[in-house]
Amino acid sequence: MSNLISGKGSCLCNAVHISAKTMSNKVGACHCTMCQKWAGGPLMAVDCGIDVFIQGEENVTIFNSSEWAERGFCKKCGSNLFYRLKQGNKYFLPVGLLDDVKELILDHQVFIDEKPEYYCFANETHNMTGAEVFAMLVPSNES
Repeated sequence: MSNLISGKGSCLCNAVHISAKTMSNKVGACHCTMCQKWAGGPLMAVDCGIDVFIQGEENVTIFNSSEWAERGFCKKCGSNLFYRLKQGNKYFLPVGLLDDVKELILDHQVFIDEKPEYYCFANETHNMTGAEVFAMLVPSNES
């Protein structure tokens, strides 16, 4: 990751607090159908790597959403807390969860082929289809 910053935030009811020691300042929008159902639209998230600390972990429920990832949410208020890759424990935090982070830039969109037609972002971004995302996640010798 380049352009690293730190960030912290909490769920809606403050039962869970999350901090990321080193997160990217580049926001990504995921348009996959799972994120649309989970977030009620595109999931706007930042890559926080593995240095994520959770206070109030007893209030976190994990949903095993696929073979490669799981999603965490607050069991008290239902706030979306994180998307985590199972391999490597890499966290992506929803930007709306974070407090007072002004350095963020909408930089990329993934699963652009699943984006509904009724909205678009004005920013110029790097766009990837679902197939391109999966090609990055699975090393070529495993395909």
